[in-house]
Amino acid sequence: MELNREHFRAIIFHNFRRGLSRQECFDELNSLYSDKAPSYSTVKNWYNEFNRGRYSIQDESRAGRPKSVVVPEKINAVRELIKQDRHMTYREIEASLDISMTSINKILHEHLSVKKICSRWIPHNLTNAQKKARVDWCKEMLEKYIQGTSKAVYNIYTGDESWIYAYEPETKQQSTVWVFQDKAKPTKVVRGRSTSKQMIACFFGINGHVATVALEQRRTVNSEWYTTICLPEVIGEIRKKQKNRRIILHHDNASSHTSTQTKAFLTERKIELMGMQIHSVMPYAVE
Repeated sequence: MELNREHFRAIIFHNFRRGLSRQECFDELNSLYSDKAPSYSTVKNWYNEFNRGRYSIQDESRAGRPKSVVVPEKINAVRELIKQDRHMTYREIEASLDISMTSINKILHEHLSVKKICSRWIPHNLTNAQKKARVDWCKEMLEKYIQGTSKAVYNIYTGDESWIYAYEPETKQQSTVWVFQDKAKPTKVVRGRSTSKQMIACFFGINGHVATVALEQRRTVNSEWYTTICLPEVIGEIRKKQKNRRIILHHDNASSHTSTQTKAFLTERKIELMGMQIHSVMPYAVE
């Protein structure tokens, strides 16, 4: 059997009670256990402890940080911190609770089962009724165009307007938040910025990009611009390849798209509409 520290302490205590001196105790241990024996300073220290009246050979508890801080109190404290601020970093948790990075990692991932993920950009927060209407419309279009196998899909052109902002976007790291296992993934509604910006309209079909039309600086879309500048340019690009090509237009319910002026323009140019338009089609960035 291999002796541990407590075994040697018991032998030292036995020699102390026998009346051996520190040197005699050390020599005896050294002769019996050679290089495995405790050092002379260890023997000396334990003799001093026994002389002060100590009889325990076990380590005494020490002041300071406990061996493990992964206790219910700390787990609950971390939970409350990230509930208050989902963007909180490891270093901020460490500074608030004075616990190590290793313990923080264990609490977050093993006990709280949270992970830090990026929010998805979405155009709008929708009600359940609005979501259902969009699903129903999509099912109707899938049926109408035979799951996309109909040749008519080559005649569909879709487009929308969007602001292009002159500012540094939020980084992925800045966008990350802590999410509990049973919670939905976070989303962020796209917001405008009061800074330099340019409105553009972009159109594309099944074969890719068709045209991008820019507005004047900080102008909003209206029927006049849509029917005299935007759509004529888009239609011109489409018919460069095939003069009498059938065009099915897909755009949303913006007022400039549904106005009497726009409807008259589309009828005059024999442009078809892709059923009831209920949702914006411009793609948004997903982080």
